[in-house]
Amino acid sequence: MLQSILFLLLLVAAFGLFAWQVRKIWANIHVGRERDMSGHPAERFRKMMLVAFGQQKMFKRLTPALLHLVVYVGFLVINIEVIEIVIDGLFGNIFGFHRSLKFLGPMYDVLMATNEILAALVILAVAAFWWRRNRSQPVKRFTGVELRAWPKLDANVILYIEVILMVALFFMNTADLKMHQMLGEEMPGTFPISSLLVGLLPSDAGTLHVLERIGWWAHITGIFLFLNYLPSSKHFHIIISFPNVWYSRLVPQGQFSNVESITHEVKAMMDPSYVVPPAPTAPDGSALAPTSFGAKDVEDLPWTNLMNAYSCTECGRCTSVCPANLTGKLLSPRKIIMDTRDRMEEKYESPLIFRPNQYGAEAKHEPVTDLMEATLLRGKVTPEELWACTTCNACVESCPVNINPLESIIEMRRFLVLEESAAPNSLNVMFSNIENNGAPWAFSPSDRFNWADDLFAAEKPAKAAVA
Repeated sequence: MLQSILFLLLLVAAFGLFAWQVRKIWANIHVGRERDMSGHPAERFRKMMLVAFGQQKMFKRLTPALLHLVVYVGFLVINIEVIEIVIDGLFGNIFGFHRSLKFLGPMYDVLMATNEILAALVILAVAAFWWRRNRSQPVKRFTGVELRAWPKLDANVILYIEVILMVALFFMNTADLKMHQMLGEEMPGTFPISSLLVGLLPSDAGTLHVLERIGWWAHITGIFLFLNYLPSSKHFHIIISFPNVWYSRLVPQGQFSNVESITHEVKAMMDPSYVVPPAPTAPDGSALAPTSFGAKDVEDLPWTNLMNAYSCTECGRCTSVCPANLTGKLLSPRKIIMDTRDRMEEKYESPLIFRPNQYGAEAKHEPVTDLMEATLLRGKVTPEELWACTTCNACVESCPVNINPLESIIEMRRFLVLEESAAPNSLNVMFSNIENNGAPWAFSPSDRFNWADDLFAAEKPAKAAVA
């Protein structure tokens, strides 16, 4: 009974703490501008199942995709045993049963065998991931100015936790299996890996029972700790990637959004009969303060862009295909997304356990004296980074969870152009030409077809010579 009470307290504390942290993240996301993402549920569900659940875009790179698939499937299937552990933890001492899912019969054998095989494969996949990240010359996309001390440590901490959880699982199953063998009892389930390890444990029943309890408590406590570590880690994407893909844009990726107020002005200029819709008002009927064009800080971005920031896996696929970054320019789409998340947690809510965005901050930014006065634009993201973007959508196409760094880049560019008139000189020349000549080039509209006259004049002597 005491174990059940302790387990219930641990369960409530773990999920309560997790819910508190998720509330903080949800509050951060909703400081962004409103955006209507309703409609098309069938298409959104299909995309979520393909991209988030099916990991469709991961398979553009086969080796990491297969390794990630092993860890991902292992995470899903092994959680079935977690359900069993929770049931046993709450009711095992009351009703006197262990292995509470054994009523599944042959299916239980299949589940337990699959769990063990996947757990062994997870350890091998994690070892491969650790080597890829920590060898003397790691994969290029695992480096970058944005991957300062915390992202590097975070990646390794997750790998270590996964190994510890799998080892605890084997410890629990092996001790339980040997204890049943010594007592001459048949243990429900099939355990192909643990059956190979029974010889490594002592042959005392009391000791085996203690070891089994240690493995049981270590496994479930580790899972609860991992659950509450996620909101402070890039691995929160295993949860939030599903809503992130659901709310991803359904329009063609190259289609830019228009500023609604400017659209109404242009329509009114083109058609005098066009009626401009009334400006939105506050719930009390008062006029709302006009919003700025583009984005200067995180609250100026749509809430979906802020959700993108919490969905980032920091895998670097976006930066690795960015033509601007490949040619040595400052732009890194991954950095734009990570900066957005860091800025949210500076200005608003931060994860409960610690402030990972401040860990190793000296390697990326100068200390900020007044976080409320600082902004995303210029405070973390420089105009030079923004203007290096070619808007090719390579980063959007490559992201395995449908993050759209380009949209944030365009919004900050809009602020520079429409609010600060801070466009590069080459763009200002183009703007002037469009205003005066109706085209990006410095030619009068009346001279627009001079090239055709010149071409015709050059062809006449050639035709005469042929004749």
